[in-house]
Amino acid sequence: MGTPDWLDWVIRVQAIAQSGLAYVKDPYDRERYEQIRDLCSRFLAHCSQEHPDRVRDLFASEEGYATPKVDVRAAAFREGKVLLVREKADGLWTLPGGWADIWETPAQAALKELREESGFEGRILKLAAILDRDAQGHPRCPWRIYKVFFLCEIVGGSPSPDREIEEVGFFDPLNLPPLSINRTTQSQVLRMLEHYRDPSLPADFD
Repeated sequence: MGTPDWLDWVIRVQAIAQSGLAYVKDPYDRERYEQIRDLCSRFLAHCSQEHPDRVRDLFASEEGYATPKVDVRAAAFREGKVLLVREKADGLWTLPGGWADIWETPAQAALKELREESGFEGRILKLAAILDRDAQGHPRCPWRIYKVFFLCEIVGGSPSPDREIEEVGFFDPLNLPPLSINRTTQSQVLRMLEHYRDPSLPADFD
């Protein structure tokens, strides 16, 4: 079943309101954009059964021109097995990764997430993919997100989960543990395996 049209509409209207608030000069127009943003939060809360205050705070925390967020993932293999970490938040497994911070390059962010979440030091081998999250079978969220995957080589360190990670392990890509599909899908892991086996593959995009 695809994403309901209303969710896409709310996300688009919220982005228009956010961008409008970033540039508006007239106080009356500002008030109108704020009303539009408030209506979006109320509508999303009603349809998703989220608490209205939580949705309102979520929208209000976004400022400036609305652009996609960047999620980086580090795909590292050892003897054909893929490195995964188990999140404390949901108890499920994922490629190490998370939001890129504004003071980092995407590659720096991926290596930092690899180190902090797994305890392993890495080296970037190649950019493997830049993918639109909505086109990858993930559950929808209120933001547009680009997922950036790097193929990495482990060069040091040892398994050492951080405060958000329960466990670190290597798995046969054809026999994966339950994945946190908000973060990583099976098809993404299998595609990273193809890049690991054939580093000459060009980067994927959609």
